Amino acid sequence: MRIGLIDVDGHNYPNLALMKLSAFYKANGHTVDLVTPDRANEYDAGFASKVFSFTPMPELPKHIEVGGSGADVAKKLPEEIEYICPDYGLYGLDYSLGFLTRGCIRACPWCIVPEKEGGITAHADIAEFARHRDVVLMDNNVLASEHGLRQIEKIAALNLRVDFNQGLDTRLLDDGAARLLAKVTWLKPIRLACDSRAMMPHVQRAVERLRWHNATPRRYSVYVLVKEIPDAIERVRFLKTLNVEPFAQPYRDFRTGGKPTREQWDFAYWVNNKPLYNSVAWEDYVKHKG
Repeated sequence: MRIGLIDVDGHNYPNLALMKLSAFYKANGHTVDLVTPDRANEYDAGFASKVFSFTPMPELPKHIEVGGSGADVAKKLPEEIEYICPDYGLYGLDYSLGFLTRGCIRACPWCIVPEKEGGITAHADIAEFARHRDVVLMDNNVLASEHGLRQIEKIAALNLRVDFNQGLDTRLLDDGAARLLAKVTWLKPIRLACDSRAMMPHVQRAVERLRWHNATPRRYSVYVLVKEIPDAIERVRFLKTLNVEPFAQPYRDFRTGGKPTREQWDFAYWVNNKPLYNSVAWEDYVKHKG
């Protein structure tokens, strides 16, 4: 049987669910291709995955099954597919991708994870899906899990290079966690988050602990959720005093589909364009834009 897989969000970031579907159906003797929506009718069966709520849904034939958090937060892969090692060749990846834990202990109103995955649970062992030295991990709060902490110890022992791309919870980054993270070889700068002013002291303590234990590289990356500009600018300026790199993310309401404002987009562009951010003040940038 010929299986067509459709990445509704495009190919800017590999879709883990589609890679797992590919591995499962190839192991069972089927032909699998990553295809565009207009080619869906050429295949006997197919699956489409939509991660983001704001991505337009293309018109698809009825024999294409649709999943993903952008389409149905309750829909999950069957267990025999969820726990299979992904087909990294589907996207030609030279790194591995996966989750050690699922869920989160927090209930941030802007986050879909509590609704989709619930509380923190152990999910997989790093050896189940790591097929490269470089591994990107998408855990939402790995430090909140004893299983997650044990897996970080295993990652350090295996000398893997990792990136926890969702950011680490600074409220949980105590001295023990900082010491553990300092043993890890990092693929990218360690990622933290400062989504509200209440997080500022936690971020400062986390950065101090990481640097004290020489977690390298020492210039960390910090996600900054952008809702109200005055609040965001205060956090960005605070992060600059810590010599860490802010990465601004305009707020999207996944429940209503609300889009970021033009000002939020402009602010994110200013922060994330580092030559601009390092040479022009926000007020001057706004004045220049008219």
